[in-house]
Amino acid sequence: MKKIVATVLSLLWLVLILVADPDDASDDEASKAKPTVRESVTPAPTTSDREAAPTPRESKKAVPSYVGKILREAKTAAGADGFSVVSHDASEGDAGQWDADNWRVCFQTEVRRGGAKTTLDFGVVRKEAPCPEADGEPVPWPKMPDVVGQTFAEASASVEKIGITDVTAEGAYTDVTPPAEPDDWTVCFQEPEAREEVRDPGSRAAVLKVVEPGASCPESEGTRSRPDPDVPDPDVSSPGDEDADRSNGSAASGGSSSSGSTGGGGVYYANCAAVRAAGADPIRQGQPGYRRGLDRDGDGIACDR
Repeated sequence: MKKIVATVLSLLWLVLILVADPDDASDDEASKAKPTVRESVTPAPTTSDREAAPTPRESKKAVPSYVGKILREAKTAAGADGFSVVSHDASEGDAGQWDADNWRVCFQTEVRRGGAKTTLDFGVVRKEAPCPEADGEPVPWPKMPDVVGQTFAEASASVEKIGITDVTAEGAYTDVTPPAEPDDWTVCFQEPEAREEVRDPGSRAAVLKVVEPGASCPESEGTRSRPDPDVPDPDVSSPGDEDADRSNGSAASGGSSSSGSTGGGGVYYANCAAVRAAGADPIRQGQPGYRRGLDRDGDGIACDR
C-alpha cells in the first residue's frame, strides 16, 4: 500500500513541475538549438599598415602646346614649365636654328632622354613661311594670283593676302604715268606672273601695270599709247626728206650749210623708228646717220625723244 501511495505522489509532483514552468523548458531547448553569434571587431590600422598600403599613381603632367610661337619664346616658356627642348627644321631642308627669333614652331613631339625632365622636340620653319602639312614635307609657298583685269585696289588686296605688301603701279603704256592712287585703274600686266610660286613673300615686291578706267590694254608691254611724234610715216620716208638729205649733203661737201650737216659715212635711217630699232638713238650732228629730217627741234640731236 505504501508503495502505491509513493508512486502516485511522484507522478503528481512531476505534473506540477511541467505545468508550472513550460517557458523555461522551451528556452532551454531553444538555447540548445540556436547557434552562438560572435561579434567581429576590426582593429584600427597601425602606422606600419598605412605605410605599406599602396597609394594611387600620380597622374602624368599635361604638356602645353607651344605650336605657333616663335622658337625663342617657345623655348623660354617650355623651360619655365619644367621641360627640356630640342628643335629641328620641319621642312625638307636641314637648316640650323641658331637665330631662334626667325623660326616658328609648327610641330611638337614629346620625347624622353633620361633624367627627371621630359624633353620636347619642336619642328620649326622660318617665321615667314607656312607650315608644311606634315613634319619633314616641303613648305607650301603661296602662288601668285591672276589679277589681270582687276582694278588696282582689288588686285592689291589679292596680292597682299599671300604676304606681298610692296605693291607698285606702273603705266601699261610707256608714255602714260598713273596717278599716286590708281585704285580704279585696270591691271594689264603683272609681275610676278600668275601662278608663280612666291618664296619669302614678305621680301618680294609686286608690279602691276595699269591703264586708266575705260582704256584698252596694249597687246604687249613697252607700247606707247600715241605714235612716236618723230615718225610721220613709220613705213615710208617722204621724198622731201630725201631731197633735204641730198641738199644737206651737197652743202656739207661744199663746206657750209645753214641747216647743219649730215653725219656722212653712208648710213641712212628712214625715220626714228629705224634709228631706235638699230639701237643708234639719239644721233648727234656729225655722227653717222644724222640728218635734219630726223632732228625736229633743230637742236643738233636727232631722235632724242
